Amino acid sequence: MKRSDNPADPFKKALAEATRVMADDPELTVNYSIDPSGLSGDTMRLPQVSRRMGRDEVMLARGTADTLALRHRYHDEAVHLRYAPRGDIARDLYEAMENARCEAVGARHMPGTATNIDARIGHEARQKGFDRIKDPAEAPLAAAAGYLIRQLATGRDLPPGADNVLELWRGYIEQHAGEALADLDRVLEDQAAFARLARQVIADLGYGDQLGEDPDTEDDDRDEEAQQEEDQSEPDSSGSEEQDDSEAEIDPDAESQDQPDQMQVTADEMSDEDMGDEADMPEADAPLEPPPPPPASEADPEYRVFLSDHDEEIAAEDLAEPVELERLRAYLDQQLEPLKGAVGRLANKLQRRLQAQQSRSWEFDRDEGILDAGRLARVVANPTTPLSFKVEKDTDFRDTVVTLLLDNSGSMRGRPISIAAICADVLARTLERCSVKVEILGFTTRAWKGGQAREAWLNSGRPQQPGRLNDLRHIIYKSADAPWRRTRDNLGLMMKEGLLKENIDGEALEWAHRRMLARPEARKILMVISDGAPVDDSTLSVNPADYLERHLRRVIDMVERRKAVELLAIGIGHDVTRYYERAVTITDAEQLAGAMTEQLAALFDSDPRARARVMGIRKAS
Repeated sequence: MKRSDNPADPFKKALAEATRVMADDPELTVNYSIDPSGLSGDTMRLPQVSRRMGRDEVMLARGTADTLALRHRYHDEAVHLRYAPRGDIARDLYEAMENARCEAVGARHMPGTATNIDARIGHEARQKGFDRIKDPAEAPLAAAAGYLIRQLATGRDLPPGADNVLELWRGYIEQHAGEALADLDRVLEDQAAFARLARQVIADLGYGDQLGEDPDTEDDDRDEEAQQEEDQSEPDSSGSEEQDDSEAEIDPDAESQDQPDQMQVTADEMSDEDMGDEADMPEADAPLEPPPPPPASEADPEYRVFLSDHDEEIAAEDLAEPVELERLRAYLDQQLEPLKGAVGRLANKLQRRLQAQQSRSWEFDRDEGILDAGRLARVVANPTTPLSFKVEKDTDFRDTVVTLLLDNSGSMRGRPISIAAICADVLARTLERCSVKVEILGFTTRAWKGGQAREAWLNSGRPQQPGRLNDLRHIIYKSADAPWRRTRDNLGLMMKEGLLKENIDGEALEWAHRRMLARPEARKILMVISDGAPVDDSTLSVNPADYLERHLRRVIDMVERRKAVELLAIGIGHDVTRYYERAVTITDAEQLAGAMTEQLAALFDSDPRARARVMGIRKAS
């Protein structure tokens, strides 16, 4: 076997083996990926470890592995879902406390995990800027609740940043939920009992209206109904047996004569009583049935999807061979040739805007860094004095991620799709130069006129108003953590003949929004590049004419109302301001040097009035 040239491979292999042991699952699959870490069934994704194996990235990988392994070992998903609240805030609190419980149980049984998890918590706190928060309204209550559970259960101090968030909320949580938390040690290793405690804490904190029905109360009601049915059936059966015995002793011959009447009476009694009890059974047993599937759209519960089995989320490199992608990229580069100067001007302007928001300071008396010229005098006065160095430090800058969501519909074919690809190329390269992470996504359908979803609908007898009736194709051209140089050829895929089909904007926007919410960055910007309204002939032919457009408007309203993601639209040859609050229109690539520079730079302007003026918004918020 050929020995690996990557010095990080032995560490990654050892960490994977240790993670399987900690999770108590030898079949667990451990992958290292630039995508967000997580646990899906028997597959775990851990942060990528580079060849240089820096201490921070090693500790982050170990801390993430320990956290996910403990969740896999001590967490029962069925119990978790049984007690899970319905409201968003209550669910966030519930999830944070359950994660803290798994980590605390692991720390009790395997104390070595605590240090690794501290490193992960500290890394996340720094990424999210928790150490700079001063107002409790800006600090996440769910994170504070999870930190408090972990501290009470383990007695460990929290890393910097995390301790700041907890202190901002500690008084409020202890004042309102301190009585419930007094039982923490007793229930920590019993997930069901802990879930009941977590629900009580959520109610004490003022979010009881988001809990939904108490599952324990529902079980008690079902048990009482079952007991009542059993009590009602027992006297009837015993009474009939006694009656049969007495009649048999008095007149054996009369049994055959009276049997038809007796059977008739018994049947009547069953129809009035026993049959009535059986009719009530489904109502008592209804809560035991699987819960209804979640709605197809979080923003619009009325939006329906007839069949989603053939939808796909796929990387661009899986839709074409590398040689073909390289050829298509060369064609795109020809389109980019006249705009090389625009890239430099855009990057310089963006960089100035970003740097204007940074408040810089210096750390003095360091062993390495930039020579501190201001302190050379003491070296001259006393040559034995060591040289002093200083290091520049960013103290107040919120990290940012930008997602570009590109319309890959057939109406974009030709010049519009070239402009969209050029926009993505210019923006991604520019933002990466400014240390802003960029994700590039595309959306279309797998087929014209419905594909396999429509075939299934036809075979089902053409039910009325089936909802979305096509197979989605959501394409990942570049993930946020992937460097541009490794994915630059992927944008050439948009030049591929036959790729561009229908466009269902609402579901694509929800997909991109969900991906952004999972990102750790503090600021999230979503830019939609499209040529107008969503169109899918198969869906619109059997649903109301505004079916897809109405869904898109509701998704946009949800995104803009929640304000977790800043939303901007760029119309390619079409006005999209009737959908999006912040939108601009580009008719030709030559406008990129002027219009795109101003529009994108405005997103990073700290002055809301200046931003509104550039964005064309009438009134600054």
